[in-house]
Amino acid sequence: MPQIVVGAAIVRRGQLLGARRSAPATLVGGWELPGGKVEPGESELAALVRECREELGVEIAPGARVPGEWALGPNLMLRVYLAEIVTGEPAPLEDHDELRWLGAADLFAVPWLPADVPAVTAVSALADLA
Repeated sequence: MPQIVVGAAIVRRGQLLGARRSAPATLVGGWELPGGKVEPGESELAALVRECREELGVEIAPGARVPGEWALGPNLMLRVYLAEIVTGEPAPLEDHDELRWLGAADLFAVPWLPADVPAVTAVSALADLA
């Protein structure tokens, strides 16, 4: 059974938050939805909240799961949830060196990691991006 990785589709004022990887070396410079691996005994939503706190310094309220799941590798599966920020302003604290709010017109102006492209496409179909 693959390890689950959760991604947060954080939408604010019609824009989706993207994060540029600064580690590991194989992913540096690629953009992704913030998130990370679900730890043993942890729920997907708890992992999402924890990862956003660690990576971005914000508290989020997870919402609906985006339909679909996407392989990140032979033993990793990405599941994405809509989310909104409850408190804090996102900052690239861990594994990222830049954050950007992307609207519908510039959603694919950044080089998303290949595995994140279908997830971002699915999010854009659900979220009301300006």
